[in-house]
Amino acid sequence: MATKEKAKRNVQRKRKPKILAVINDACTGCGGSPICVTECPVDLCMYEVENPDAPAFNRVHVDPLLCIGCKKCITKGPMDTLLEGCPWDAIDMLPLDAYEAEFGTLPY
Repeated sequence: MATKEKAKRNVQRKRKPKILAVINDACTGCGGSPICVTECPVDLCMYEVENPDAPAFNRVHVDPLLCIGCKKCITKGPMDTLLEGCPWDAIDMLPLDAYEAEFGTLPY
């Protein structure tokens, strides 16, 4: 039984998030069907890109300006089952200040 995908949020957020999702090197793109992209409530926040290290697999990328830090990408699996994080442990939630220290200040 398939579940209907929920409507995605597509408006600008109202405040800075406290944490952001960051994809690490363990991402395999879940064989072309990443559950994190499906569960993310923000339209176009998470999307697949080509993996230069393994061209047969895609990776997921997170747009830091769209991420709201809701953690749905790491806690919810198909058909509302709960996962204790990404099955590949490929998503890290970083505090905003740690993210900006590592990747640069975000233009809000």
